[in-house]
Amino acid sequence: MNKKTFDIGLVGFALFAMFFGAGNLIFPPYMGFLSGSAWSMALIGFLVTGIGMPLMGIIASAHAGGSVEHLAGRVGPRFARILSIVIILAIGPLLAIPRTAAVTYEMGILPNLPWVSRAVGSLIFFAITFFFALNESKVVDKIGKILTPFLLITLLFIILKGIFFPLAEPSQGSLSNPFSSGFREGYQTMDAMASIVFAEIIIATLVFKGYKKIKDQVKMASLAGLIAALGLGFVYGGLMYLGATSRSLFPAGIERTELLINIAYQILGNTGKIALGLAVSLACLTTSIGLTATVADYFSSITKGRLKYKFICVVTVLFSGVFATVGVNKIVQIAVPFLVMVYPVAIILILFTILGGKKISRKVYSGAVIGALAISVFDALTNAGLPIAFVNNVISYIPLAKDGIPWILPALLGGLIGMFASSYKKTK
Repeated sequence: MNKKTFDIGLVGFALFAMFFGAGNLIFPPYMGFLSGSAWSMALIGFLVTGIGMPLMGIIASAHAGGSVEHLAGRVGPRFARILSIVIILAIGPLLAIPRTAAVTYEMGILPNLPWVSRAVGSLIFFAITFFFALNESKVVDKIGKILTPFLLITLLFIILKGIFFPLAEPSQGSLSNPFSSGFREGYQTMDAMASIVFAEIIIATLVFKGYKKIKDQVKMASLAGLIAALGLGFVYGGLMYLGATSRSLFPAGIERTELLINIAYQILGNTGKIALGLAVSLACLTTSIGLTATVADYFSSITKGRLKYKFICVVTVLFSGVFATVGVNKIVQIAVPFLVMVYPVAIILILFTILGGKKISRKVYSGAVIGALAISVFDALTNAGLPIAFVNNVISYIPLAKDGIPWILPALLGGLIGMFASSYKKTK
């Protein structure tokens, strides 16, 4: 195996480990459980936002220059800075990092070591996170070489056993539109947003390994992203199928974490609980390490070194450690309004960058983003418990509103308006 092939594989597995975190682990089985015999349609929707967008996010970021601000800069520099800070905080200490620790406790520690308190579990989790994230230049290598192989082996064992010896036949589900439900549930992985952030550390790692040309970086990042996507696709599909086969075994109101614990127990008994605990811990740790390193690198960079990398790591793990003690359900509830507002913007930026990049007018980018936000802001208010009835009634008549994605048409219209405005300005 030559050096380039080895580096592609290593970075690909590291990307898989970074993406496959807390949200990725608990949501597919639950979607399978809700969709039942229609689990394949839910899976397709979930894969679009849970794999397709993250893969394209890596490619788009590599094309754009390797950072959130490069990607969002086509709208405007101020928008790019605000969006990048919002995304970094969301996939960092405000949402994603605390969720990794909370899921680790509820699925990895509590079922196997019930005497360990949530606070102690959080302390241990973030001590390990800090240790691995401390040396920025070796973060990806450490994840790829140490954590990912054991994670894959553990998950493969659980999934394959569940596929060859299913718990039951998938029964009728409760979702009226499995595809759209899966599509929106994919938001919870936060991977489309994470991809345009992870791209920066991946590009930095490739430069560190000697790939300094943008063309080489794009090719390497694309191939590594493909490896990560294949791994994620198998794991998502396997977990969703396990959830579908368990529908007749558990009550309808079962929680996400409780469902996966019970599935593992049904498949492998107490051994399954222990194996799942290890898999969850590793999945969440790899995500937490990657996110902590990325948060520290970003804020150190935008402050031009005035905030040191190690100091930001300390602040991130301390804040996340405290927030993690509120539990998974509370963190997920807080995340929903934010995700339904910001995720469409991330999707637009990714798609436009791949389709045209700098060839597309700044006004087209701006129009599409404004069009999407005009809908997603009200969607976020509704999910936050602050619905505006009149506006929601109007939105319900927009095509694809019943599918849960009413922002698509307004985004396209906004882009067209921007295109006409740009053409008019050039003509004038």
